[in-house]
Amino acid sequence: MSQGNEQTGNSAPTPPPIRPVGVGGGHRRGPVVKPKNFKGTLKRLWEYFGNERKMLTLIFTFILIDSVLMLLAPFLIGKAVDAMTLRSGKVDFSLLEVIIIVLIFAYVGDALLTFSQGWLMAEVAQRVVKRLRASLFGKLQKLPVSFFDSRTHGELMSRLSNDVDNVSNTISQSTTQLMSGLMIITGSLIMMLILSPLLTVASLLTVPLVFLLTRTIAKRTSVLFKNQQIQLGRLNGHIEETISGIEVVKAFNHEEKVIEEFDDVNEKLRAVGLKAQIWSGFLMPIMNVINNLGFAIVAVIGGVLAVKSLITIGAIASFITYSRQFVRPLNDLANIFNILQSGVAGAERVFEVMDEQEEPKDLPTAVPLENPRGHVVFENVSFGYRPDVLILKNVSFEAQIGSSTALVGPTGAGKTTIVNLLTRFYDVTSGRILLDGRDIREYTRDSLRKCFGFVLQDTYLFSGTIKENIKYGKPDATDEEVEQAAKMANADAFIKRLPNQYKTVLSENGGNLSQGQRQLLAIARVILAKPSLLILDEATSSIDTRTELHIQAALLSLMENRTSFIIAHRLNTIRDADTIMVIDHGEIIEKGSHDEQLKAQGRYHQMFYNQFKNVEG
Repeated sequence: MSQGNEQTGNSAPTPPPIRPVGVGGGHRRGPVVKPKNFKGTLKRLWEYFGNERKMLTLIFTFILIDSVLMLLAPFLIGKAVDAMTLRSGKVDFSLLEVIIIVLIFAYVGDALLTFSQGWLMAEVAQRVVKRLRASLFGKLQKLPVSFFDSRTHGELMSRLSNDVDNVSNTISQSTTQLMSGLMIITGSLIMMLILSPLLTVASLLTVPLVFLLTRTIAKRTSVLFKNQQIQLGRLNGHIEETISGIEVVKAFNHEEKVIEEFDDVNEKLRAVGLKAQIWSGFLMPIMNVINNLGFAIVAVIGGVLAVKSLITIGAIASFITYSRQFVRPLNDLANIFNILQSGVAGAERVFEVMDEQEEPKDLPTAVPLENPRGHVVFENVSFGYRPDVLILKNVSFEAQIGSSTALVGPTGAGKTTIVNLLTRFYDVTSGRILLDGRDIREYTRDSLRKCFGFVLQDTYLFSGTIKENIKYGKPDATDEEVEQAAKMANADAFIKRLPNQYKTVLSENGGNLSQGQRQLLAIARVILAKPSLLILDEATSSIDTRTELHIQAALLSLMENRTSFIIAHRLNTIRDADTIMVIDHGEIIEKGSHDEQLKAQGRYHQMFYNQFKNVEG
């Protein structure tokens, strides 16, 4: 349950400061920053490879054998050239046959090993990402309601999908290339030194240019890729909000406005994506120029050495091949670093969520709430979503066992906040709340919430059948119990008119039902769960007057012998409440039964009179 109505008033809570990660809907949370801890993020990501060590060892073995074959090939090519350039003028065909056969086996082995590496690494990557995605989703279930109140759904979806996919691509594309590249670079350098230390020094002249170029471009692209992910999250947030509220958009003729907002966010994503791709695209062409410069230097110096008979033509051929093998992985590593920037940016955004503070753990002395009776006491409770802005101010009241307490007042007064505190979606800033004589913080949170039944103003149904939705709070309920609950909620009649009745599959949030029908199913869900305490937040707000008369009787039956809290704006629905509390600016200004309040002729009397005068008019 979120703050609901409380967030629209002057005292609406402002979300606590969070890191500048960007959200959907175009809201800004701070400047774009590059990854704060590149090495730390990689280290944390490595922890998810814990169960893959044996598979990685096998992949590493394949890479090692493959690297040996790749290093053997240039050496054999050089020997083949020498076999054809003997000073005697004869070609050593027997040696050439052996070399060609070995080269064929080397290249076929390279192809098979490369395919095997890719296959195995893809499996490893998917399992690692599966664990990462499961960890992130599990973390979301443990975060407090305040976390979701301060972020859009589209932003969180972006982290679960786009950012995790970036990590997947990085693992599958970069890991084998990184290991293979390092081996080829090391092996090629050793072979180059063996063939000609002088040519090796000449070929290494361009390496500082490669690293300088890589560092310059990577520094730029790291910021751009981070910004690209943030803009993508904003775009997803805008899309999610627009689709979820499409009826409101159409009702207010805001189609053109939301299209303009989409175009604005989409253009920002295009602009930053274009810059990121352009900067990362600079790398390879410039690297090729530097590489060709290096090859020219090697060719000139090698030619001079060959003329002086200090090196053979075959050795030069081998050296140039090794030089290419040495430089190509450097190019690949530079490209891999770009991929790593994108992957680390995604992983960092995932870990930012996973580093969020979870709901406070139960006290070591916390006990399960068993057989709750429903005696509720608020003692000088104050609370603010921000420390400097109090929503509730020294609220004190008592709800007797089995009583019904109605909360009325203007939007933003603090009504929903009271039930948020009672269910420990938030904890009080000061004071305490007692349930059956014990501070609710002394109960385990799970057992506390299990004793409450909710019917909220904004009904939510899950994808699945009608029966599954009604059974959500009591999965082991029988079909007879489900139908009985639906009858009590006056939902059985419309369910029976559906083609598949209780097996009818609902679309997302019951989009194929009317708002009133969704509300009836939510009420049936609570009736079936048989909670000890009830919270009804405008439970009949979306139901027509005729249906409301039937549902009121069901609710009264359900509320019998159960402590109930009713948030209502339609005052005719709370006439039978034992206590009606008028809340304004976070304080209880009036309290009493319906008749007592009318006799007092205070704020409630004025609200009741105005409401029914408007109805009559």
